[in-house]
Amino acid sequence: MGLNLIVLVKQVPDTQNISGNAMKEDGTVNRAALPAIFNPEDLHALEAAFTIRDSVPGSKVHVLTMGPPSAVQVLKDSLYRGADFVALISDRRFAAADTLATSYALKCAIEKIGSYDIVLCGTQAIDGDTAQVGPQTAEKLGINQITCISQIVELDPEKRSITARRSIEGGYEKVKTGLPVLLTVNGEGFPPRPPSAIRMMTYKNATTEMSSADYDETYLTSGAELKSENTIALWDINAINADPESCGLSGSPTKVRNIDMVVLKSEGIRMIENTEEAIGDMVHELVADHTLG
Repeated sequence: MGLNLIVLVKQVPDTQNISGNAMKEDGTVNRAALPAIFNPEDLHALEAAFTIRDSVPGSKVHVLTMGPPSAVQVLKDSLYRGADFVALISDRRFAAADTLATSYALKCAIEKIGSYDIVLCGTQAIDGDTAQVGPQTAEKLGINQITCISQIVELDPEKRSITARRSIEGGYEKVKTGLPVLLTVNGEGFPPRPPSAIRMMTYKNATTEMSSADYDETYLTSGAELKSENTIALWDINAINADPESCGLSGSPTKVRNIDMVVLKSEGIRMIENTEEAIGDMVHELVADHTLG
């Protein structure tokens, strides 16, 4: 019997291309002003799920994302790389969600899928860097969690246990827990595999289908492949049986009071002689003004 794996992914603004209009007046991200990409650490989490599937025959990888219709692109990318089932959680009532509202919606979507053994996601998203959604989702599901992992040391499906190596300040530690479990994956391990050209041709025309129909359990119990059309499920608030008051802005206690645009400017250039004494003096100055240390 294989494992049921769920991967939470996110389409994020490319923070390498920040401009002056990156934020709206209400403190939310102006996503239309920035190019969108697959959150980097989520790609590592997706690869971790594929690695588990490769080692445990019969396992299935299900990918969920919450976002606007354009977020379907990260689901297509997931299909190209090998996902068995993908679903877009999208509804105007999800807009402006903070981490608490987001984790609640993801929890509802995971419960819609039903049976699961391991939930995976990136340690954090580059648009918020809070690292809160994964742990909050685990808490709402009432399951164990191991954060910031870079390696799965041992997985025993029969004994329902997993041991993972997680990064900590100054080193790492090994943590063992039982299933089900939520893992947050950092960028140190599981280098993402490239998309498959064959799967790209198969799923390039994949579309979303708005439906509140129940999740198809055959994906969990059989070796059936996704169809080449209408392969991306589209779930709204009603489909995942979520409380509208706990979603979006109404379910988000986090409020942005003001935004300061910080611009770093160079006030001058100092040339340092290539001597041990001069370099030592520069290091001491940088430590004194807290640039270093």
